[in-house]
Amino acid sequence: MTDILPAESLRIRRRPRLAEAVVEDLVKAIVTETYPAGTALPPEGMLGEMYGVSRTVIREATMALTEKGLVVSQQGRGTIVRDSGAWGMLDPMILGALFQREDGLAYLDNLSEIRSLLEGAMAAKAAARRTPEAVEELTGQMAKLERLIPHPAAYVHEDVAFHDIVMRISGDKLSKAVIDGVQAEALRNHGYSGKLNVEHVRETHAAHEAIYEAIVRGDPEGASRAMRDHIETSWARRRAARKPRR
Repeated sequence: MTDILPAESLRIRRRPRLAEAVVEDLVKAIVTETYPAGTALPPEGMLGEMYGVSRTVIREATMALTEKGLVVSQQGRGTIVRDSGAWGMLDPMILGALFQREDGLAYLDNLSEIRSLLEGAMAAKAAARRTPEAVEELTGQMAKLERLIPHPAAYVHEDVAFHDIVMRISGDKLSKAVIDGVQAEALRNHGYSGKLNVEHVRETHAAHEAIYEAIVRGDPEGASRAMRDHIETSWARRRAARKPRR
């Protein structure tokens, strides 16, 4: 016979999800400076009323904000928003909110710079470390990409997979983790991913071919240069196509 959990127990189990929703909203409010650095968040009771949750949920949410480096509790002042220098910038929620700020374009520019440096270095390592098995996998991915040129939406998905293969071949797990974490949030932002057409896909594919050929022939410098050129040119094109904010 299945035991029926009491209502109170069920409420407790739901609290983490409620707290997560509150955390996400407060992270966005802090990062986009609805609550600027140095100011206090509303008291627990007021936040509870705003979100329709208990004080326990608000405390859990505040604890999460503290762990992310966004706030600090100060005796007599309450929960104070910290300067951005203390924030965990690689935290997915914080990254997502940064890309939504009025100056979010600057953070997307910064992401492109990071990708160019790290993926350029990883492409060089991939060229130096390539194996017959790795080349076979990359060759298969290139064939898949070529078939998808007339289908931009499908191409984008496999484009990410191409870069993932190159990063894995490089063996640089730390750099890959940084790229994976940062780019995952950026890809949710339409301003970063842009809207590709077949012409853009053909240009992207030509860039992928240059990277692929350099890796296959074991040319670290050429692979690094081709990867950097690809990332920088691709972002410049998508950036130019962005509609300015009003």
